[in-house]
Amino acid sequence: MGEQLVNVHDLVGRCPYATSQKLLSGKWALLIMHELSNGPVRFRELERRLHPITQATLTRALRQLEDDGLVNRQVYGTIPPKVEYSLTEVGGEFKSVLDSLETWGYKYIDFMKTTGRI
Repeated sequence: MGEQLVNVHDLVGRCPYATSQKLLSGKWALLIMHELSNGPVRFRELERRLHPITQATLTRALRQLEDDGLVNRQVYGTIPPKVEYSLTEVGGEFKSVLDSLETWGYKYIDFMKTTGRI
């Protein structure tokens, strides 16, 4: 008998790689997680740091990360309203992954330079 193919979406919640890929599949997810890794950030500041992201795209990405339990949205009862975003406890555990990605990314940039790819 041949090996049965499995839909990668069926592996979410069972396979750590498929689960991680699903959580971080958004174009801006990694960059948002990086920006929040050093502490809470207000919406407009995130928007400024992630230029040229649109307000709608940032809102959608933050909502998805919040729904996934990686980002916390804190609303303060001030006028005008103040909203801060931060990593949840499980989202904060991603910091070591971000550190590893940064290290690997710099090594790959060096590789690109030495091979004339950039």
